[in-house]
Amino acid sequence: MSKISILGAGTWGSALANVLSKNHQITLYSALYVDFVYLKETRIIKNMNWIKIDDSIYVTNDIKEACEGSDYIIFASPSIYIRETIKNAQKYITNNQILINVAKGIDNETLETMGEIITSYCPNNPFVVLSGPTHAEEVIINHPTTIVAASKDEKVAHEVGELFQNTCIRAYTNDDVKGVELCGSLKNVIALAVGIVEGLGYGDNIKAALITRGMAEIRRIGLAYGCNEKTFYGLAGIGDLIVTATSNHSRNNRCGRLIGEGVPPMEATKQIGMVVEGINSLNAAVKLVEQYKTRATIILTLDQIINKGRNPKEVIDELLYKPVISELIDNKEEF
Repeated sequence: MSKISILGAGTWGSALANVLSKNHQITLYSALYVDFVYLKETRIIKNMNWIKIDDSIYVTNDIKEACEGSDYIIFASPSIYIRETIKNAQKYITNNQILINVAKGIDNETLETMGEIITSYCPNNPFVVLSGPTHAEEVIINHPTTIVAASKDEKVAHEVGELFQNTCIRAYTNDDVKGVELCGSLKNVIALAVGIVEGLGYGDNIKAALITRGMAEIRRIGLAYGCNEKTFYGLAGIGDLIVTATSNHSRNNRCGRLIGEGVPPMEATKQIGMVVEGINSLNAAVKLVEQYKTRATIILTLDQIINKGRNPKEVIDELLYKPVISELIDNKEEF
């Protein structure tokens, strides 16, 4: 039995705590005192109030207590809080602890992935990214799920994958850490676009097109970024994009639907009531497109809607008036 600390008691952190508590000793850390008290007293997950966390899970608001003595530390806070979390945790982390990131995002200012932020503070620790099509709402009720453990060290990736043995989660490994993290961030952006066309009342044809062409954009950025092309066709790539773009569990998809129905983007985010990572990652996605000079019509169209206030229907309809192009030639690919 391993000791695992999870820094972040949101839906995904809590779901992972429940799953891993079957075989391991779990400490769950909440940075917000009010949320910590509520979780400790009720054992109820704030945004999944139909289920409680296991009685064996120790809940704390003390990050020192959470980090010390653990074999593995999982970073599960929203991407915008990862830097603050690792800054606060750094002094309590020792080099023998394996650090695991499950947050999906890219820093809008520095364009660092969450893994790059974490390892910049703890460069001597083994590091793994967990990603893939993993809705917390399904994991928490033990529905079959697959996940990717990505690390430059195959042995460490395999070790982290084995933490999920005898649970509802089956793990695969990958050594393309950048590719896995890039997919995890940019798929949220494309999911927003898919939600918008749903909100506009359009059907499955255009949704399938946005998913397919959206992955083409993610792939082009990723190849310029130095990632392995196979990652984009795997669970962390197309697998995670499909589930995020189509599921009602997806806050990115639901936020997009509200925007398509005419709700202003910031108001739509408030109505979701949780962090919408696609909104957070959009500016970074646009910067990556500009930096690598790649074609990314969907990402840039979404920027027009979210950041420049353009009418969603007008902008989406404009995509259909693009000239006829080859689907196969990268340097001419558009929507």
